[in-house]
Amino acid sequence: MPDIHITREHSLGLAQARELAFRWAETAEAKLDMECTYEEGKTSDLVSFKRPGASGELKVTKDSFVLDARLGLLLGIFKDKIESAIVENLDALLQEKEPLKAFDKGLAKHEAKHDKPARKAAAKPVAKSPAKAPAAKKK
Repeated sequence: MPDIHITREHSLGLAQARELAFRWAETAEAKLDMECTYEEGKTSDLVSFKRPGASGELKVTKDSFVLDARLGLLLGIFKDKIESAIVENLDALLQEKEPLKAFDKGLAKHEAKHDKPARKAAAKPVAKSPAKAPAAKKK
């Protein structure tokens, strides 16, 4: 199974890191059909997540996020793309002065882009075959 391991240091402190991780877990459940379990500890928290084809843990401390994920065969094909998207989004959040607001803003932007109702295609007339006379009965 392809694995993803990402470690990022931060200066958020445990309270703010905890809130960001919890918000991510809620979003992962709602948008990615993941089942997440959040365990708070004194010095660190652990978010366990799973869905068909992926599972893992996110360890949250006062100064780091450590993500370990295992991908199944189908998602494993996209390992590099998935990993780079996680790294890009996490790095962007951690560069913000207010990562929680940036998370909400990024989520709203994503939803506006991807959750729009699909445009209905113009109705095309259906070609109908001309009505046929019933077949004559054989005598």
